[in-house]
Amino acid sequence: MQPFFLELVTLTDEERRRFETSPVVLDAVVSGMSAERYRKLLLELYHIVWHFNPICAAGASRIPDTHRQIRYFLYEHMYEESGHEEWVINDLEVMGIVKEEVGEHQPSKFTLALIGYNYWAADRRQPCSVLGMIYALEVIASVYGGPFSLAIKEALQLQNESGTSFISSHATMDAEHMAELRLVLNTLHDAESRSAITESAIINFHHFTQIFEAV
Repeated sequence: MQPFFLELVTLTDEERRRFETSPVVLDAVVSGMSAERYRKLLLELYHIVWHFNPICAAGASRIPDTHRQIRYFLYEHMYEESGHEEWVINDLEVMGIVKEEVGEHQPSKFTLALIGYNYWAADRRQPCSVLGMIYALEVIASVYGGPFSLAIKEALQLQNESGTSFISSHATMDAEHMAELRLVLNTLHDAESRSAITESAIINFHHFTQIFEAV
């Protein structure tokens, strides 16, 4: 049985490529976005980030002792991700959206689909599925976050990290997280967990592509 991380990369590669070859994504990575579209993207990201730790907690609460290493990984990961929705709020304030407006924003149907699936999968499908969510989001952030944040800075003439603190920081941070995720994924040898994580990663790539294309 090959290491699961390598298997996950292979089995989810088609959906990842759908994201990176989307004309909308390619244009944003090369040319950035208008201020209006960037604000819309940040508003959708706010909801994804806000629900990230509760979803992880839902999974961690159901993971049995046979997979305790996954639970401990999630504990540490949740600690590191705590409060990151505030970074999104700070970027939105730079873009002219006050904090009160952020909370009033209604997420798109694609964002609701992504969040809803992840809660359902963690609670009803298989709790280790949260690792698929983490994998998909960290691949997107670590591989595409850097070029995208640079393109946004140039297009909108933003200075330093002002307005792009969330995306810029996660481009670096999630590259480190990916190394940690690889280690914990390779501890999984049961088919049920592997299948649930693979399904989750594919669906998260799919929904995130739709979110990006819709803004």
